[in-house]
Amino acid sequence: MHHAKGRPAVAFNAERRQILFGTALALGASVVNPTAAWARSSVEEISHTAETIHHEVSFKANRKRVYSALTDAAQFNKVVALSEAARTNMVSLSKPGEISGDLGGAFSLFGGHILGRHIELVPSERIVQAWRAGSWDPGIYSIAKFELKEEGEGTKLIFDHTGFPLGQAQHLAYGWKTNYWEPLAKFPAQA
Repeated sequence: MHHAKGRPAVAFNAERRQILFGTALALGASVVNPTAAWARSSVEEISHTAETIHHEVSFKANRKRVYSALTDAAQFNKVVALSEAARTNMVSLSKPGEISGDLGGAFSLFGGHILGRHIELVPSERIVQAWRAGSWDPGIYSIAKFELKEEGEGTKLIFDHTGFPLGQAQHLAYGWKTNYWEPLAKFPAQA
């Protein structure tokens, strides 16, 4: 059997396979192994400069009391009244904070300056929140995690805050200290 130009059909098929194979090899880096090309570009997309806040604070109150102060609006509003934000009139005490006690429930604190949702609630043990400052761009949330450990008759709170916008760590760490930890330390150990 001969091809139209006088070449045998077998030779034509071999040439065609050779051309197709050569083309596949030439495109191989991007077609056959797209993962390698993607991996090279994604390395540049990983931040190695993320900031985090880690605090360990002790309170005279038991874990149940500290948990309640952080998750019950009436109790938290008493904490806010002892905060630097209230002393300096940064927030109006006339607009009390709102805190849902439900998993997935929303909270709005310090006159709406702090907003978020509860991601995990384990009574007297752990609170994890999607947490944001009202001044951040829409859709930006960080993770605030409060672990409550028994420490004698008191509580050791182990706090980690991650995922907030770069450059905010110093301001946020100061805010946690003056608007959460210091007022909680002054908050009565008993209800």
